[in-house]
Amino acid sequence: MNIELKFMKFRKAAGLISIFIFLISCISLGFKGLSLGLDFSGGTLIEVSYDSPVSLESIRSELEQNGYPDSQVVNFGTNLDVLIKVADQSGNSSVGENIFNILNNQEIPIELKRVEFVGPQVGDELRDQGGLGMLIALFMILMYVAFRFQYKFALGAVTALAHDVIIILGLFSIFSWDFDLTVLAALLAVIGYSLNDTIVVSDRIRENFRNERVLEPIDMIDLSLNQMLGRTLVTSFTTLLVLFALYIFGGELIKGFSLALIIGVVIGTYSSIYVVANMLMSLGLTQDDLAIPEPEGKDFEELP
Repeated sequence: MNIELKFMKFRKAAGLISIFIFLISCISLGFKGLSLGLDFSGGTLIEVSYDSPVSLESIRSELEQNGYPDSQVVNFGTNLDVLIKVADQSGNSSVGENIFNILNNQEIPIELKRVEFVGPQVGDELRDQGGLGMLIALFMILMYVAFRFQYKFALGAVTALAHDVIIILGLFSIFSWDFDLTVLAALLAVIGYSLNDTIVVSDRIRENFRNERVLEPIDMIDLSLNQMLGRTLVTSFTTLLVLFALYIFGGELIKGFSLALIIGVVIGTYSSIYVVANMLMSLGLTQDDLAIPEPEGKDFEELP
């Protein structure tokens, strides 16, 4: 069989790039941290409705001039409804009223629809439960892949998933993008997407290792990746089309969700090819690891 692309020829370079980006992400997370949204940091949420469309930039400028420089202002549903998030953890009920009075001084009449406060204790609880959920998911994936395939595949799958999640978190940290519950949901979705891709590629590698007897392990992995390349690219491309549509037309509320998924699909496609395969090569995967054990007492075939 002809192997079109030599993926493993560049595995060392790909491995160095992955390690470099992974370390940069870890350093940024360690020293800079994440720009936590209202769901995690706590604060006040105010929803107001205008009689006619208004510029969000003018609202941000008005709030900044009156002592609320870090406010998040987005449209909520229509261009007449505006959602304002203020990272104020005092629990002071007058914050919503103060912001309403500031905006009500403008020429366009507005209506105050709701004011909600999210305390920091709730934010800490959500953060801890979300992190625990991801750790449990990674552990269950490790157990499943080890049972379904072989422990070397399990280590490769978990390494790829950790690689994807840390890099996404690192990018959100480096660029100070807002991290809220929608982004956390996107991370969990990325784990599922990347795992599906990894399982499909691993299944093809296992099948070829059992059926092909003339190729070296590195050529066997190249063969498997070439066989899955078309399926992987088509799946990733169609998924990205939907995600870019959500990112462009979905509004501010799901922009972080869409952005995290876009990064996750790209990184997940890369990791299912290079991170998993790199781990299998580093762990010394051979045909003996995937050989189907012979039944006992069947050393030779009995003649009729």
